[in-house]
Amino acid sequence: MKTILILRHAKSSWSNPGLADIDRPLNKRGKHDAPRMGDLLREQELIPDVILSSPALRARKTAQAVSEACSCPGEIEIIADFYPGDPETFINTLVSVPDQIDSVMIVAHNPGLEELLYVLAGESARLPTSALAQVSLPLDSWHDLDDEVQGKLLNLWRVKELIS
Repeated sequence: MKTILILRHAKSSWSNPGLADIDRPLNKRGKHDAPRMGDLLREQELIPDVILSSPALRARKTAQAVSEACSCPGEIEIIADFYPGDPETFINTLVSVPDQIDSVMIVAHNPGLEELLYVLAGESARLPTSALAQVSLPLDSWHDLDDEVQGKLLNLWRVKELIS
């Protein structure tokens, strides 16, 4: 079994309207929420082996804060095609993950992440900023992943639903 953790980036700032979308930073709430999701991963013993992130600043900063909070042992790999990202791109990246890796976290954007959740688990769910979905995949090898594999949504956490 393989596990994919799907994390939408934390809340970003719109305070500088001249900034390119890819360069928007986290706002105050986002800087607070991202480490909370890392704490949740640590508490749930769901620390990913590797984190794959969109190159957007808000996604990279979310991945970094989550990684630090959960003490993720692996590197954060920036995947250019994850901005804006779609299910096909995510899956095409995942098939090249080494098989000794059991758990991968993707940090990216909507609507691609909601679509990925639907493709992998047949679940339609809203993923607001900082939402985290845990999907179990019936695979021994990432190479066998395609859009026909039916995983199971095990958990879905939204930061506003967490007890402070």
